[in-house]
Amino acid sequence: MSAPEIEGQDVTNEKTFIAEVGHAPSQDAKVLEVLNADFALALSTGPQLSPYSWRSLQLFAILSASFMGSLSNGFDGQVMSAVNGMEQYLTYFGISGLDAGGGVGTKTAIIFGIALGSLIIIVGAIVITLAKNTNYLLGGRFVLGFGVAISTTAAPAYVVEMSPPQVSQLPLDFNRSLLCLEWRGRLTGLFNTFYYAGSILCTGITIATGRIDRTVSFRAPLAIQVVPAGILLIFAFLLPESPRWLISVGRNDEARRILAKYHGDGNENAPLVQLEWKEFKEAIKLDASDKRWWDYSELFNSSNARYRTFMMLLMGLFGQWSGNGLGYFLTILFQNAGVNSQERRLVLNFANTLISAGGALIGASLTDKAMEDWDTMHVIGYLG
Repeated sequence: MSAPEIEGQDVTNEKTFIAEVGHAPSQDAKVLEVLNADFALALSTGPQLSPYSWRSLQLFAILSASFMGSLSNGFDGQVMSAVNGMEQYLTYFGISGLDAGGGVGTKTAIIFGIALGSLIIIVGAIVITLAKNTNYLLGGRFVLGFGVAISTTAAPAYVVEMSPPQVSQLPLDFNRSLLCLEWRGRLTGLFNTFYYAGSILCTGITIATGRIDRTVSFRAPLAIQVVPAGILLIFAFLLPESPRWLISVGRNDEARRILAKYHGDGNENAPLVQLEWKEFKEAIKLDASDKRWWDYSELFNSSNARYRTFMMLLMGLFGQWSGNGLGYFLTILFQNAGVNSQERRLVLNFANTLISAGGALIGASLTDKAMEDWDTMHVIGYLG
């Protein structure tokens, strides 16, 4: 009997493959070369995860809490743009409408952890909410931006580690058509998409509060920043620990149980769990980078590491170079373009976040599919 067709995902090039195991493939089988044979074998022989299982639903809930880090970032990225468009805010702080928001978007990035970042966000949000002058406003914005940078650096790393690398198949119709769900790529893409959930929440709220002729019009959206950060702070102490960290501090049994629960359908002997366990142990034993906070040699100590680092630098550069910082002044730009109504400026700001969210959702849904087709990637790049 011929071996079954298997679907999985290569950890190196993040491409979906189909292969036959045991002997040469039949004529009808579609075979694509893989770069990590151990990973391919682990996926082909291990349990297939169902997105509807209780363990998967638990994992989605866990990652949803982590997504609050991205939501906080989105709220933070839009709140100053929104209040800069309010006459109540400009009048109270004595800021010229042509120079609103200058200097209050500075951010510093360093990883201290999800909980610490959330706590700093809360402190900064309280300061700017109660601010009586621009000095307090600038100080609070610096503190808040510092916290946002910390949480939005730690949270996505956690999402990537906890998301299973498997590919699952979901039925689409009665003809047994199947939809391939690439867990890690889609879930990581959804983390970034939650930025716009925060943006939409913020810009929608400011349309309503902008109609209030008191300082609560801008203090309310500034204060609401506490909510997603508070959720993240609370759940940070309830989330499962990172398996890598558990291994690094000698809590091996706990790490194996977490990997088995969310990546192996509860089976500690699943090939994928065993492979991940082996790779984590070897990386920590050989590199010990987790013990040296100052050691960044892993970013450059091999050709693969240098390639990945270069890609990440390009993503960061072009992500900021694409007009990201203009969001702080968008309502001012609308005013300079001739939109004199405050409410209309706020509505346009809201519409911009909706359109951006649509693009982000499309991008997240194509994360793994587009990577298989460089032509698709080129088209997406041109559209961007």
